[in-house]
Amino acid sequence: MNGAVDTSASPRRGPLRLLKDPLTWRSAAFLLLHAPLGLAYFVGLAVLLSVSVGTVVIWVGVLGLALTMILWRGAAVFERRLAHLAFGVRIPSPYRALPSGRNLLRKWRTLAADPATWKDLVYLLLAFPIGVAEFMISMVLWVMTVALLTMPIWITQSRGGYLYVTFAGHEIWLDDPLTTLPAVPLGIGAFVVAMYAVRIVGAAHAAIASYLLGPSETQALRARTAQLRASRARGVDAAEAERRRIERDLHDGAQQRLLAVAMDLGRARAKLETDPVAAQELIQQAHAGAKEAIAELRDLARGIYPAILTDRGLDAAISAVAARAPMPVQVEIDLPTRPPAAVESIAYFIVSEALANVAKYARATRASVSITRDQTWVIVEVSDNGVGGAEATPGGGLAGLADRAAGIDGILTVNSPIGGPTVIRADLPCVW
Repeated sequence: MNGAVDTSASPRRGPLRLLKDPLTWRSAAFLLLHAPLGLAYFVGLAVLLSVSVGTVVIWVGVLGLALTMILWRGAAVFERRLAHLAFGVRIPSPYRALPSGRNLLRKWRTLAADPATWKDLVYLLLAFPIGVAEFMISMVLWVMTVALLTMPIWITQSRGGYLYVTFAGHEIWLDDPLTTLPAVPLGIGAFVVAMYAVRIVGAAHAAIASYLLGPSETQALRARTAQLRASRARGVDAAEAERRRIERDLHDGAQQRLLAVAMDLGRARAKLETDPVAAQELIQQAHAGAKEAIAELRDLARGIYPAILTDRGLDAAISAVAARAPMPVQVEIDLPTRPPAAVESIAYFIVSEALANVAKYARATRASVSITRDQTWVIVEVSDNGVGGAEATPGGGLAGLADRAAGIDGILTVNSPIGGPTVIRADLPCVW
C-alpha cells in the first residue's frame, strides 16, 4: 500500500495546533535542508551514469551500472525513512523479491527488470529541482516573517535611523519604532501563512514520494488482498478456538456441576421417605451445586459478550474488569462516540485478557489501560510495571488476541523487554 499522506494542514486545524505539532517543524526543516541532498543525488547520478554508460563497450560499465543501481536503491530506502521522519508518511518497500542463491547476474537482472528501481531513479533526479523550489518557497516565507516581526528592532539598529519601503510607486518612510509597529501583526499573519504553506508543500512532497518510491496500485491491491486473506484466516481460526473453549468450559464446568445436582436430587428423592435428614442434606448440596453452576454460566456468558458492554459501553465494562484486578489499574477512555460493536468487543477482550496475564505472570504492582481515538483508529494500550518478557507465541493468549484484532484488519503489538515495563497495543480500524 502507498503511504498515507498527512493532510493535517487543512484549514480546519487551527494555527495553535499547527504551532504545537512537531510535524510542522520537521517538515520546515526538511524543506529548507533537502535541496543540497537533492543536488548531491543529481550530480552523483549524472557522473556515475555517464561514466558507466561510456564504458559499457569494455564491460567495465556493466559493473558500474550494477553498482550505481544498488547505490540509488539505497538512497531511495534512505528517502523513504526521511519522508517518514519529516512528514509522518510510511512508504512500504515496493521491490520484487530477489532470487535465492549466489547467481549475481540473475539478481542484477531482477533489479533491472523491477519498475520500482527506475521509479527510484526518477525520484532522485527530480529531488534537486523540487528541493530548490521548496527551498525558495520556504525561504521567502520565513525571511518575510522574520523581517516583519523584527522591523522595530531593525529601525533602532539601522545606522541611518530610518528605513523606507517602495510600494506601488510610493515611498513609505519608517524613521522610528512606533511607525513600524503595524509590521508586527503582519509578521504574525505571515508566520501563520508560512506554517500552513509548510504543511501543504510537505504533503505535496509526501504525495510525490509515495507515488514514486512506494508500490504501484497493482502491488498495493495484491498486498491488500494477501493481508485480508491472512486476516480472514486468522479470524476464522480465532472463532474456531473460541468455540472449542466454550465447548470445553461447558463440558468440564457447568455440565459436570449440573450432572452432580441431578444425581444429588435423585438420591434425595430416594431417601425422602426413609431418611429425611439425609435427603435434606442432599437437597442443600444440590442447591449449592446449582448456584455454583449458575455462577460458572454467568462467567462463561461474560466471556462470550458481557451484558454491561452492550448496555453501558466500553468505559463501564473496562472499569468493571479493572475493579476485579488484584492490582490498582488506572483506566483512561477518551472516545467521542461509541465505536461499532465488533470494535468494542475486541477492545474489551484485549483489555480483559491482558489484565488477566498481568495478574498471572507479570508480578506487577500497578497497571494502566488507555483507549483513545486516532482519526479512523481506536488505539488500545495496556501497560504494567511488571517483570516483562511477554511474547505472542503461537497458541498463547497474546497470539489469540492478535488473531482477534486481525479479524477486523487490526494490528496488535507487544513491547515487553526483560525487566519490564510491558506495553500491549492494539490498533483497531473503525469507521465512525
